[in-house]
Amino acid sequence: MSSSTVAAEAVGKEPARAVRMSGDERREQILAAARRVFAEGGFAATTDEVARAAAISQPYVVRLFGSKRDLFVETYRQAADEVVAVLSAAAQEDDPAEAMGRAYLELIEDRDLLRLLMHGFIASADDEVGRVARHCLGEAYRLFVAGTGAGPDEARQFVAFGMLLNVLVAVDAEAHRGEDGGMDALVECVFLATRRAQA
Repeated sequence: MSSSTVAAEAVGKEPARAVRMSGDERREQILAAARRVFAEGGFAATTDEVARAAAISQPYVVRLFGSKRDLFVETYRQAADEVVAVLSAAAQEDDPAEAMGRAYLELIEDRDLLRLLMHGFIASADDEVGRVARHCLGEAYRLFVAGTGAGPDEARQFVAFGMLLNVLVAVDAEAHRGEDGGMDALVECVFLATRRAQA
């Protein structure tokens, strides 16, 4: 009998039992940890850091995903697919332009998602990461055109404004107001434009 079982019985409690996860549940647990770790450290983060964040062994991470690159690609693909799925649903709403703008603002409130997307753009020299990044941007453009009937210029502005928002949130511009006059003016301009779009 283990010491934890003896101790639990001594105080009249049931001993804690380890929760057994299915392979799919464990895989999702690792991907969730990888999202946090890669959002923080980008491609430079290690499978050991991911394993620690998921509270499992590093060899298990490698056994499930192969190399760090394969894990990064899968994590990045999952994040990009989430963006595309949310924008696809928004494009079906009554006011697709407003819905897609609102949906994107809600997406980038998740700083891990946002920072992971930005790291993917940086790592896009990798063929597969680049393909996922290009597809995500292209689908944002295509979905806006298909959903709204907008012309190329308006759709380009939608994607470009989304990228600007990414960068401003990634550098935590709002929290550093007063540090740089030009940045303050840009944040205020973006804030006003976002409020007009939501009105």
